[in-house]
Amino acid sequence: MKLLVTGGAGYIGSVVTRMLLDAGHEVTVLDDLRTGHAEALAPEATFVRAPIHDAAQVLTPQAGFDGVLHFAALIAAGESMVKPEMYWHNNTVGSIALIDAVRAAGVPRFVFSSTAAVYGNPTELPISETAVKAPTSTYGATKLAVDMVLTSEAFAHELAAVSMRYFNVAGAYLRPGGASLGERHDPESHLIPIALQVAAGKRNKLQLFGDDYPTADGTCVRDYIHVEDLARAHLLALGAARPGEHRFYNLGNGNGFSNREVVEVVREVTGHPVPVEMAPRREGDPAALVASSERARAELGWVPAKPTLQDMVSDAWTFYRAHIA
Repeated sequence: MKLLVTGGAGYIGSVVTRMLLDAGHEVTVLDDLRTGHAEALAPEATFVRAPIHDAAQVLTPQAGFDGVLHFAALIAAGESMVKPEMYWHNNTVGSIALIDAVRAAGVPRFVFSSTAAVYGNPTELPISETAVKAPTSTYGATKLAVDMVLTSEAFAHELAAVSMRYFNVAGAYLRPGGASLGERHDPESHLIPIALQVAAGKRNKLQLFGDDYPTADGTCVRDYIHVEDLARAHLLALGAARPGEHRFYNLGNGNGFSNREVVEVVREVTGHPVPVEMAPRREGDPAALVASSERARAELGWVPAKPTLQDMVSDAWTFYRAHIA
């Protein structure tokens, strides 16, 4: 297939692009490099440097694209609460411009990188796709808005749409004989890469927010998924998309790991100390977020190949030492 990947210079988008190319697809990447990295771009892909608001310059009826995989978004929930206008403009307005271009060009498939943040503080665990949607951040609200647009587009215009709602993504894609791809945000806000920075001596300590939650060790519990497993799910979603349907899939490994457990695994994998400082809870942080991925397993035949925290941290550490430290 001929495919457009937006945000293909970012963490998840670059891994999906690589896997699509390895599977024999023709890929064009649209990215403004605002948060992406040029070195993460696959050389075999056609690269267009532009924001998603300008997607119509690429998605023309003559171009003959078979599908779009959309990863271009701002992702920091905390930042979204102090700069909401930036998130609405990029994540929602930009996505609507992209969807408009998809419709005008007659592109039949659309796979959207959504988020577990649409559920907010869950009323059930594990979280299924039918759980109440009540985002507690502007970031989650912008993603839910795009999900709603896609549902309307599928109904009115026969778009084959799939939204992938994922939880905490970790690890790296260590390609045998090829360039490795991993996580490198600036500033970094995710627990595992921050813990690796501490292990590498780039930070003095790691802050954990709250140790009085109703969990086994008092710290938050989160579901983690390896970026390779996540990327494979997107390839499966392309084949599962059906005209006039908007499908939703939660992606996680179905097991929660506490913040303290993550720190212990980082210490084990790296062999370095990770000093921890406890801090007060952050407002809006749920005690536990764990996904039910039964629908993805049943309908896509998706099974995580690297479900352990050791796999994720080990691959992330290998990438970190080779490309960042």
